[in-house]
Amino acid sequence: MKQSIAHLALVVADYDDAISFYTEKLGFELVEDTPLSETKRWVLVTPKNSDGCQLLLAKGVGEEQCSRIGNQTGGRVFLFLRTDDFWRDYNNYLSKGVKFVREPVNEDYGTVAVFADLYGNLWDLIEFSKK
Repeated sequence: MKQSIAHLALVVADYDDAISFYTEKLGFELVEDTPLSETKRWVLVTPKNSDGCQLLLAKGVGEEQCSRIGNQTGGRVFLFLRTDDFWRDYNNYLSKGVKFVREPVNEDYGTVAVFADLYGNLWDLIEFSKK
């Protein structure tokens, strides 16, 4: 049996603002943007040249879902963006106004820094050590 995670839902306040952040600031590709109703869309983004899990940008509906926007995990990092060149991406993101909340550090496992997306969700930008 072979399984993989296809999509990870990320609750957002606005589809277009989220698409802009992920495509323009982080350089992700817009994979799909399909209207499902007057208010609901199926929006997928993914890092360029990625064959892994895609983010499903899911617009929050109702008080409970909207209360989770930007804090789906209680303030813990829950998204990890692996890169093959940490400093290239770190400097590129800084130049595009991406807010880093923890400066780069070298750990045994690699180089990592934490940034916040447009809603405050925390991401690790990480280049793993080559072993």
